[in-house]
Amino acid sequence: MPKKLILPFGNVTLYSQYMVVIMNEGITVTPKYNSVLEGLVEKYYKNKKLVYITYRLNSYSVDPNVYFKTSQISNILGFAVVTGNEIRLDNTAIEKMFYTKPYQIFESIEDAIVWAKELCAENK
Repeated sequence: MPKKLILPFGNVTLYSQYMVVIMNEGITVTPKYNSVLEGLVEKYYKNKKLVYITYRLNSYSVDPNVYFKTSQISNILGFAVVTGNEIRLDNTAIEKMFYTKPYQIFESIEDAIVWAKELCAENK
């Protein structure tokens, strides 16, 4: 059963092998959010691997340093971005340069979930 969390910067849904994050409209994601992310990983995924899925339904900015910090969370195997917007696709190509683990871009949440499950299965 997924666990849904409403945080000041967005909504997070926790599943056994991945988390889906929908950021609020207009925010800027900064490295300080990583402490929240690290806390969630520590609490809900202790000694367990997962994939972070960002579902970009809203428009917001991301400080590229976030990807460097997220790469350092040992439990996170990979990062998936779900977006169908061309401008956001251009931004993700730049963001990908800052992330050191597997990073994939998807047009559907279903495809991102399949990839997340496969990545977790490969890294048991």
